[in-house]
Amino acid sequence: MMKKMLAGAALTALSLNAFAADYTDGDIHKNDYKWSQFNLMYAYKQLPRAESQTHTGHDYMEMEFGGRSGIFDLYGYVDVFNLTNAGQDSSASDKMFMKFAPRISLDALTGKDLSFGPVQEVYFSTLFNWSGNGVVNDGNFGIGADVMVPWLGKTGMNLMASYEIGAEEWDGFHFAMNWFKPFKFFENGSFLSFQGYIDYEFGIDESYLDFNDDGVMDAQLKTSSGGDIFLGLYWHSDRYAVGYGLKGFKDVYGLKDGGAAGDTTGWSHYFAVTYKF
Repeated sequence: MMKKMLAGAALTALSLNAFAADYTDGDIHKNDYKWSQFNLMYAYKQLPRAESQTHTGHDYMEMEFGGRSGIFDLYGYVDVFNLTNAGQDSSASDKMFMKFAPRISLDALTGKDLSFGPVQEVYFSTLFNWSGNGVVNDGNFGIGADVMVPWLGKTGMNLMASYEIGAEEWDGFHFAMNWFKPFKFFENGSFLSFQGYIDYEFGIDESYLDFNDDGVMDAQLKTSSGGDIFLGLYWHSDRYAVGYGLKGFKDVYGLKDGGAAGDTTGWSHYFAVTYKF
């Protein structure tokens, strides 16, 4: 799934401005903005993937949104997979996935300037993931910040503890980092951007999955850590975007490569065409 594409000239301006969010004047809505867009995507060799899966590519529609209102900073998307139902594996696949990541600005909430060094703003961070078939159902809770990184500019970083909602237990930690860097501007107002993210899970309890009631065929499901990185190159105009992303996986979601979850380590390719509202 693609994340943090970020849309519109207002967001571009935000990414270029290197200033702390100062709410000591009491105006918590002065930095408000909102955006939404539709991304028509094609993913090739997306992971994790069962070793028996014969079709390695699929299309999907992504409805992506975000913005800022007072103390709340929001990012989220809803994916609808395999719109054309291509391939014999499609009928057994989950058709939907949703990510919802609201953050609460502690600067705006307290009315104090909590910035220091490269840290521009501090947040209470949350992240929720839901799949249509209920297999994925988790919440993450912790601390976050907007950090000025050399060349990349303002970069979101979050460190959260992970809670498996279905299993009703805490399981490891999640570090998330995302960026949006315009680097080449054209006379017509369009531009090229380098954008992407890193997700890393660690401190996970390893567990095992039985394939039969006798426990004869045990296969490891989880490992102690894992993650992914997305490196995207996109062309943006006020209304459209076109891009390519290379995504690397290593025991993604903490699922052991070659274990019960199938292939979870490798590289995938993502192609996107976007319409911005």
